[in-house]
Amino acid sequence: MSDTSSREISGLVPRAALSVGQRDEMFALLDRHFSGVTRAQFADDLAAKNWVIELRRAGRLMGFSTLLATTSVFEGRSITALYSGDTIVSPEAWNSPALFRAWIAGVKRIRSTLPAQPCHWLLLTSGFRTYRLLPLFWREFTPRFDTRPSPIQQRLLVHLANEHYGARFEAAAGLVRFPHPQRLRAPLATVPTGRIRDPHIAHFLHLNPGHAEGDELVCLTEIDDANLTAAGRRMAGVPSPE
Repeated sequence: MSDTSSREISGLVPRAALSVGQRDEMFALLDRHFSGVTRAQFADDLAAKNWVIELRRAGRLMGFSTLLATTSVFEGRSITALYSGDTIVSPEAWNSPALFRAWIAGVKRIRSTLPAQPCHWLLLTSGFRTYRLLPLFWREFTPRFDTRPSPIQQRLLVHLANEHYGARFEAAAGLVRFPHPQRLRAPLATVPTGRIRDPHIAHFLHLNPGHAEGDELVCLTEIDDANLTAAGRRMAGVPSPE
């Protein structure tokens, strides 16, 4: 017999299909790792999204990410815009690639139901671990330490952030500050000394000095197979280019 005690299952769930029990699990997981979380705030964030990506191990919720997929018009052109909401992975599942694989597969599934058009992901992050996923899986994104955004990238980032977050977005700083921020609990909020040597993490800390207080750095990348790194292609099951 195969051992199913540690089997991981991940998948895309329509927000409207979530049971009360699933919502309770999501809130409990978020509350264990963030301070400042309220049930009302969690419910509001969830209501503004239309998809949830879950990671489970032996039936237990180990991580999730909420997602809004919508259409925006940027400089006269229709695009698909993805906005991530509440996202958390339990530390014991940090080494698992299952949630990212499910995220990529879920986004592909969502896009298959939408018009064929460019797709851009606007990510808010107050944690260096989430920011570090960008250079791990995506070839081009902004902001990054070694490349300035192109003028069109910067205009798109500002457009999407203003459209979705309004006055909470501070364009000059590139940050979103919520009136009631969620803060990573210790020790998750602490950046290990050795990690600061990573230029990507050092840049994140430079751009978002208030990350421990819940300030969110606004990041942008294009969702396209051609924009995946070699690691991203492996995770997404995309063949390497010839």
